[in-house]
Amino acid sequence: MAKIEIYTKAFCGFCSRAKSLLDRKGAGFQEIDVTMDRAGFDTMVDRAHGRRTVPQIFINGEHIGGSDELAALESAGKLDALLAQPG
Repeated sequence: MAKIEIYTKAFCGFCSRAKSLLDRKGAGFQEIDVTMDRAGFDTMVDRAHGRRTVPQIFINGEHIGGSDELAALESAGKLDALLAQPG
């Protein structure tokens, strides 16, 4: 199974949507809550090429984007293949 990291903040509807999709897929993930973590937030921004919104999702170290991009991968039938890659 792929290594999935998802940067989130408290009370974020888009974060909940992304996590729900991953849960439905049975994909385990590491959640990194940056609500009160400035260093974690700065790390996320660096890794996400300047993107400051949450969630920011990484699969096997590759930046996927946010909730909309994750949903687009699912709609295009490409998410399962990414999740099946060993991490």
